[in-house]
Amino acid sequence: MHGVTLERILTALVERYGWGEMGRRVPVRCFLHDPSIKSSLTFLRKIPWARAKVEAMYVESL
Repeated sequence: MHGVTLERILTALVERYGWGEMGRRVPVRCFLHDPSIKSSLTFLRKIPWARAKVEAMYVESL
């Protein structure tokens, strides 16, 4: 994952799974209620456990 930005990870996952599936797998408000890349990036940069789950989902999707 070296060199891959969080924004790139999030964008790829949203394109692949959509916000609904993202919210099901990582049930956080920024994915479930009025989701956006910007709000999700802000949240994920502050909350390490959520970021770890999103990164693990990205690795799994490769």
